[in-house]
Amino acid sequence: MTDKKDIRDFFFRGLMFESEAEEFQKAGIQIGADNQFTEKQLLAESLAPFGVNRRNNGLEMARLYAVVNCFENEIRAFIRETLEENVGLDWWDKLPNKIKNHAESRQQSAMKDSWLEGEKSDLLGFIDFGMLAKIMIEKWEFFSNLIPSQHWLNQRMDELEKSRHFIAHNRMLLPSEFQRIYMYVADWNRVIGL
Repeated sequence: MTDKKDIRDFFFRGLMFESEAEEFQKAGIQIGADNQFTEKQLLAESLAPFGVNRRNNGLEMARLYAVVNCFENEIRAFIRETLEENVGLDWWDKLPNKIKNHAESRQQSAMKDSWLEGEKSDLLGFIDFGMLAKIMIEKWEFFSNLIPSQHWLNQRMDELEKSRHFIAHNRMLLPSEFQRIYMYVADWNRVIGL
């Protein structure tokens, strides 16, 4: 029979190993399973039934999706932080009714789909991509010192929204469109200071 000291020692050694393992991994020494290999293997198995061309296109679009996803959510955070800082925590209440009603309606629809799990509390998350520029223009006095001009903002957001629709609906873009998206995202990051 094992006593409490043996159990305590066993758990303590486990915690010590875990702590030391992190240090070894930071130094580039492989400890335990290779997560990258496992992820690549799972992805390869999931894509195996499809043709090589379709797999390659999907992987190319997945990289672009990741960039657009990060970009869009960064803009949402930028809007939220800027308006909280300048308007206050009740900034949402001071947006135009058309924008608020749109988001609230979409949120209500999402709540009815109780089986669908995911983020449902953030109203800004229910705003269409194209409406994000409208919010910044509506509250331009708080964004004018951060964004070069309304024209600059509208041009990039309009073009990115069109590309975003292709990505969201799984249509392949040409390499020139990839470059335009990367360029606009890089412009935004440079101007905003990311």
